[in-house]
Amino acid sequence: MTHDPHPISSQQLQSLRSILLEEQQWLEKERESNSHFGLSDSLRDQTGELSTNDNHPADLGSEMFERSKDIALNVNLESHFTQVAEALERIDKGQYGICQSCGAPISFERLEAVPTTLYCKKHVPDAPDIEYRPVEEDILAPPFGRTSLDELDKETEFDGEDAWQIVESWGSSNSPAMADNPNISNNYNDMEIEADEQVGYVEAFESFLATDIYGQHVTLIRNRAYNEYIHNNEGEGLLELDPQDAEDDTYTDLT
Repeated sequence: MTHDPHPISSQQLQSLRSILLEEQQWLEKERESNSHFGLSDSLRDQTGELSTNDNHPADLGSEMFERSKDIALNVNLESHFTQVAEALERIDKGQYGICQSCGAPISFERLEAVPTTLYCKKHVPDAPDIEYRPVEEDILAPPFGRTSLDELDKETEFDGEDAWQIVESWGSSNSPAMADNPNISNNYNDMEIEADEQVGYVEAFESFLATDIYGQHVTLIRNRAYNEYIHNNEGEGLLELDPQDAEDDTYTDLT
């Protein structure tokens, strides 16, 4: 079955071209006048905050909502601009008004209502999912729950669990009764997931042995990890408790 390659008249085509050109001019003015809906400035500059992560997430809740809305509006504008440009290009090539799915002519009424359409009414595809997220979130893809790398021996990078631990350390709606470790003696500072996890080092001795910038003059920092190291009889006996620590079993936590 063949279809008429020119389902609309030249007068109708000219009318649709005029509609598309008018729309293109309006979109160009919008792109130039609104600074991409405020996205030309960073969230830090817009709010005056030194960091967007140092306070409770709700402190910037309104700003984050507006930012998300601006991203959606900008994506919609850029997508519409591209669709209009492509429609005008199809007119110039004589390919306008033909359904890309079945090859049938698209009615003038539909083209008048949606001048950028590529499909007849019968073959309109479902709207695509828009995946537009900040680039810094790439490390967390896929989302938390599927990016835990703790079980992999050769993986030590920042993962989804680490991201949640940082957020949780600033507070949550949980109480000590709901803590990951049930034996925390109602201490809110130690209730987050793996609160006793070593941060910034792998082996315990890395936190209390230090050198100068040249790798010389080894010094010892008697911190929590050091005392636990000694009390657990680890190492080869080369480290000794500070006399005061040995006497009253106290220490200054420098971690």
